[in-house]
Amino acid sequence: RAYTGKTKILARYRSYHGASYGALALTGDPRRTAWEPAVMPGVVHFLDPYRYRSVFHQNQPEVSETQFTREYLAHLEEIIQFENPNTIAAVMLETVTGTNGILIPPEGYLPGVRALCDKYGILLITDEVMSGFGRTGEWFAVNHWKVVPDIMTMAKGLTSGYAPLGAVAMKPEIAATFNERVFEGGLTYNGHPISLAAAIATIEVMREDHLVEKARETGKVMADMLAELVDRHPSVGEVRSLGLFGVIEIVKNRETREPMAPFGGSSPEMTAFRKYMLDQGVFLYTHWHTVLLIPPLIISPDQLAEGFAVLEKGLEITDQAVKN
Repeated sequence: RAYTGKTKILARYRSYHGASYGALALTGDPRRTAWEPAVMPGVVHFLDPYRYRSVFHQNQPEVSETQFTREYLAHLEEIIQFENPNTIAAVMLETVTGTNGILIPPEGYLPGVRALCDKYGILLITDEVMSGFGRTGEWFAVNHWKVVPDIMTMAKGLTSGYAPLGAVAMKPEIAATFNERVFEGGLTYNGHPISLAAAIATIEVMREDHLVEKARETGKVMADMLAELVDRHPSVGEVRSLGLFGVIEIVKNRETREPMAPFGGSSPEMTAFRKYMLDQGVFLYTHWHTVLLIPPLIISPDQLAEGFAVLEKGLEITDQAVKN
């Protein structure tokens, strides 16, 4: 806002950007609503290109990826026009949506968003808090599509979780704004030396041990294992992954795609599945009807297989709830 002189920010509904005042406002999922109306004003949300549950293509399941991408970019452009591009400072999105379902952008989508931002003089901000630092088999997920954002946020993998640290990277011309204008923000532990040391050490180890490349290769193994679940478990509606960033959609009916738990809620089946996995010593992040697989970058194919063996048994619980 300081750089552009504009006020609005566009963000997606299926998103989570954090728990602070501004980040909650940008967040699209129900974690935001508990704090309304006490959130930052000026945020407008738009729809994600979520092919499995696309409201635009319920009667067109075989629509081509090119057309699918084109229609979601048209949706975003229409929102930009409705809101007046002269009032929009930035579009912010998770490069690969995290807790809301590992939504991998279709081919051409991110370059298309970049082009729309350039067309209308809007900044592109990418949230790489979950998808950055090797998670998707690239240092940053944007690298898969050769897109350069104007601003990028990062955390989590930045220190491998050993110490709390978040960072914001930006283009030099944006940073130069604050040579003349004081940024009135900050926290007590900004730039803490212990956290910075952890970040430096993490990056060094990732380079020396080739962990990004390892995640890319092991990710192919995980993708194959995920695909096999679809053949064996009727409650598995769809699987998606990029590198070591994967998800399973659990459904009651594959034809209708009815989720095993409602949006923003849970169900006895998902609760029982999660309890079983924990009892067997396997931690998976469950979110509503989805199961997220986000293993350490150092995991081996044998260790993946061990975890998937437990997962296969756990899915027998949700299989029992499938409606024929």
